[in-house]
Amino acid sequence: MAAALSLVAMGGTSPNAGAHEREAAAAAAAAPDLQRLELGDGRVSLTGAQRGYVFACQAAAGPGGASGSGPWITGSTWDLTAKPTVDGAVAWPAARFAARRSGSKRRLSGNGLPRHVTGVFPIAPTDDAFAFDRNPNSISAQTVSVRLPAEPRAASKPTCVPGRMIGILDTGAALFNALDAGNLDAAAHEIQDGCDGHPQQSGVYHHHSLPRCVTTGTSREHSRRIGWALDGFAIFGPRGEKGRYMRNANLDACHGHSHRVRLDAEDARAYHYHATIEYPYTLGCFRGNPVDSGQNQGGPPGQGAPPGQGAPPGEGAPPGEGAPPRDPVEGGIAGCC
Repeated sequence: MAAALSLVAMGGTSPNAGAHEREAAAAAAAAPDLQRLELGDGRVSLTGAQRGYVFACQAAAGPGGASGSGPWITGSTWDLTAKPTVDGAVAWPAARFAARRSGSKRRLSGNGLPRHVTGVFPIAPTDDAFAFDRNPNSISAQTVSVRLPAEPRAASKPTCVPGRMIGILDTGAALFNALDAGNLDAAAHEIQDGCDGHPQQSGVYHHHSLPRCVTTGTSREHSRRIGWALDGFAIFGPRGEKGRYMRNANLDACHGHSHRVRLDAEDARAYHYHATIEYPYTLGCFRGNPVDSGQNQGGPPGQGAPPGQGAPPGEGAPPGEGAPPRDPVEGGIAGCC
């Protein structure tokens, strides 16, 4: 993860900048320490958008998936390098997804299976992850059909993000917000597989943070687009202009900003989100008007391989080396966690 997400400072400050501006810029320039990531617990708002917070649509629904705080969590920080991942390398050859623009709309459709290998779910008692998270859910196919605005506009004010799908990644997987069911930092507490994903109760495989198996580009350039938010705005990887790593200080309360990017084979100034390694990782709120994705739309039985019936553990391709995303074909899913 450290090698895949090498971090670049954000540049300097104006000599006339005030103390607050210099402090913010210095914080932005410091690369996140993967062994001391800030824990997002408590950084949840139910009343409005705040930078570095998740503007959640609902209070905690119950306990999260983890049985407790693992030893990689110490006080207000957590160590990504010490956190276990779910074992296995299950391939999903039936994964399908398409994203097609037609006029003012962009239609996303597919079956919600990821185009990369996953861990074996439910988590097996023999897996070291089982001691911390006994996720009993299996990955299964879904019915995915979403129509987004192809040229989205910012809403008059940001809106909250629900505890279900908030975006769709090019891999075919759903993106959820940063919270578990208890409104704690899901990336820190819950155990995911080597691509930072796991299934919820309806079999929806999803991510709460930037997946380490997704290719986002080099450290010398702006990250590639890795998916779409449900308000129609694009989601890019962790680097901004000139390859500078994006921190919360560089982004707005929804974890985005505007400048020239390449979309639909054209370069134009556009608002977009960034997926980073700093909580809230992806969207803190919707900057535009989100569409209704539908919930718990399970596919017909048999479309998803039962646990262990894809590629046996260790025989699938390494994360990111399964069927590669084909531009402009991208992936998506619906469900609730």
